[in-house]
Amino acid sequence: MHIKSKLPSVGTTIFTIMSALANECKALNLSQGFPNYPSSQRLNDLVTNAMNNGYNQYAPMAGNLDLRFAISNKYQLLYNSTYHPEKEITVTAGATQGIYTIVSAFIRPKDEVIIFKPAYDCYQPAIELNGGKTIAIQLSAPDYKVDWNEVASHISSKTKMIIINSPHNPSGTIWSKNDMLQLQNLTRGTNIIVLSDEVYEHIIFDNEQHQSVCLFEDLKQRSFITASFGKTFHNTGWKVGYCCAPEHLMVEFRKAHQFNVFSVNHPMQKGIADYMQDSGTYLDLNTFFQQKRDLLLSLISESRFKFKPSKGTYFQVLDYSDITDEHDVDFAKRLTKDYQLASIPLSVFNEKDKDDNVLRFCFAKTDETLIKASEILCRI
Repeated sequence: MHIKSKLPSVGTTIFTIMSALANECKALNLSQGFPNYPSSQRLNDLVTNAMNNGYNQYAPMAGNLDLRFAISNKYQLLYNSTYHPEKEITVTAGATQGIYTIVSAFIRPKDEVIIFKPAYDCYQPAIELNGGKTIAIQLSAPDYKVDWNEVASHISSKTKMIIINSPHNPSGTIWSKNDMLQLQNLTRGTNIIVLSDEVYEHIIFDNEQHQSVCLFEDLKQRSFITASFGKTFHNTGWKVGYCCAPEHLMVEFRKAHQFNVFSVNHPMQKGIADYMQDSGTYLDLNTFFQQKRDLLLSLISESRFKFKPSKGTYFQVLDYSDITDEHDVDFAKRLTKDYQLASIPLSVFNEKDKDDNVLRFCFAKTDETLIKASEILCRI
């Protein structure tokens, strides 16, 4: 039987490869972005209570209403911005499902979608599966700043969507207010949809402010926000997220969503809704993760790795150019095999596998794990 692949260039993801190698080598796994400590016992108990109280059948297609109200209240509190809980918020099976559904609801064959590389690896396959064409704009280490003249040169009548991500995975950088204003100016008066991946909105450091698309009125009217409770509440395996958008966009999203997953795990939605009644559950995350970032960086300050402190996410990029000129994939594998420390090479997220000699390390780990990892990094 001959099958013509719709994604002929896609193989096993680097996350699967490096995590499998970490298991094989019994290495500390700072590659894949998940915590190695438990989520809140209170949150677990609230989910259990929801199960015991009968929240075990289908949730409404758009999501548990208590949760949608909690999300709406969060946007009002953080950004003084309003999303209608019944018409403009939909709960998804993680942010990745939300991203795929947005792309599939709007992208037709030959539509062009601009993304910025290094880019999280789910964007381009979603575009290609729906017949779209990816227009990649390569950002350069170590600052990963956007050249807005270059962006303008790639916008045409074929441009249907621009996908942005801040705080940015994998680089740990953030977009400024000026970046958002530039994007708003470029898209004003067009039919371009903005997909804003904001899964790390609550993990931002050094007293910086997250520049959500909802803070910019013209951008908000053309934008989707995707978010992840897995990233926020330390339980990536639950796969619960959400997206927000003005009603005229959300109507189209739900047409696709209802035939994709229809609805999402109900007791977890109810438990999260109850947990979010305390705003500290997400407002305190910046401090929590900055302590971990600062611990790691202080411990490796005398190592041969170079770095700019991460401004957001729970990832830190380390430059190893003073250590070796090996390709980043080769060095990441050698680091795992010979030193028992797993990371992610950034070239796999770049256009044409551009290699800047940097690796990404996840610091959503216990302090004990970060201390052990730093000891290894200082030996190299």
